[in-house]
Amino acid sequence: MSEELLSFEPATGNELWRGAVSDVDLEVEIARRAWPEWAAKALTFRSETLRRFADRVKAEADTLADLIARETGKPLWEARTEVESVANKVDISIKAYAERTPNRRIEGAMGLRSAVRHKPHGTLAVLGPYNFPAHLPNGHIVPALLAGNSVLFKPSEKTPATGARLVELFHSAGVPQEVLRLVIGGPDIGKALAGHAGLDGLLFTGSARTGIAINRQFAGQPGKIVALEMGGNNPIVVWDTADIATAAILVVQSAFLSAGQRCSNARRLIVKDSLADRLLDEVKTLANRLIVDHPHADPAPYMGPVIDNEAADGLTESFLVLMSNGGQVIRHMTRPVAGRPFLTPGIIDVTAMPERPDIELFGPLLQVVRVDSFEAAIAEANNTAFGLSASLIGGTPQLYDQFWANARAGVINWNRPTNGASSAAPFGGIGLSGNHRPSAFYAADYCAYPVASSESDATRASSGVGLRDPEGSQVVRKTFLWSRQILLHRRQ
Repeated sequence: MSEELLSFEPATGNELWRGAVSDVDLEVEIARRAWPEWAAKALTFRSETLRRFADRVKAEADTLADLIARETGKPLWEARTEVESVANKVDISIKAYAERTPNRRIEGAMGLRSAVRHKPHGTLAVLGPYNFPAHLPNGHIVPALLAGNSVLFKPSEKTPATGARLVELFHSAGVPQEVLRLVIGGPDIGKALAGHAGLDGLLFTGSARTGIAINRQFAGQPGKIVALEMGGNNPIVVWDTADIATAAILVVQSAFLSAGQRCSNARRLIVKDSLADRLLDEVKTLANRLIVDHPHADPAPYMGPVIDNEAADGLTESFLVLMSNGGQVIRHMTRPVAGRPFLTPGIIDVTAMPERPDIELFGPLLQVVRVDSFEAAIAEANNTAFGLSASLIGGTPQLYDQFWANARAGVINWNRPTNGASSAAPFGGIGLSGNHRPSAFYAADYCAYPVASSESDATRASSGVGLRDPEGSQVVRKTFLWSRQILLHRRQ
């Protein structure tokens, strides 16, 4: 009997799905055989196939959103926005592919021309996360298929049901089953897939720890494309604003949306000391009002549970560690439902901590740092090995210019939350947040490579330098011709 992988609903603990663990060697073999025929299809064919996929997603939006909500624990309203993003990704990717990978042709004299075209890499693996189990892997899969690659998609072992349904929708739209393969399994299957010699590249979204391991694994394989989108220890800076209430809303949205399980969530609130007390009172008041409940609750919750009890246990332990090492509690993180991974928002002032841990605490936990100068705020914002997103709330255009110029992040916002990036722009970070291959609109860049060509309709060549005279040939030299010209001149 084959080994099975099970998925459970975080909010209830009920079993949601089960499926057989995949044979990695077999799946890679199938995908490799299939990709040349898919790559040979016209771009218009692949585009229309993916547009049918978008239509299929829209037609089944309610059932897909329900599945996402059950498997991740996120509120149903948020799951619906994820489904919308999945459908919208197709048109965005088609536009991005045309803009980022255009064919260019320059005509020259005598039938000569120069051309730049793009080719797919071949067979790519996509490793998906659990927080956006449809949208984030879809952001790799669609541009990869559009470019002509075959794809092996391994969803997170915590959200396999959503991954399986996503692949079914692709197949129902006309993407050949051999071209897009579903790989089911735990971390060991992920490692086997990432290390498989038959891959031409790997597209990853997940934790920095796993991303670093992948980067090391591929360090000696420069011929394989690797795109890493990892996490963040993201700062939100609040400075010189009279609208404390609005600033508090932006802080809460940045920190606690999706129960803090977005890589772009704010982990650190850096605030001007003179504003801190008023701002924190507003943030705490608003956090107290946030409804934490199961995905389908009425009234609709702001937050659902985190992904599982292991994650919840780790976050509560991290809160206690911060508290025991000098952190001053502003709002306690609690477990309101015994045995289930629901967490209330935790807020803790870590200004007095001599050494603040530079890690991604992936949940509803916000650390507060008070500073007395804007230069200190920027320095604190950059006091991390991560570099995904950063936001400035308040300030002047001049201060924002200073913040933008000095903040080390791939996404820098002003008077907007740290999260909620647009798919019509690049998304990615530096440092431990990524390897300079941003996704979203720029995903086209890592799904195809440019090929430069010099071309002519006819065979033409000449070489008049550096050749020996042919054997037995009569060579006319310039000196002879010059001497003869002088002689003729004298006779005249």
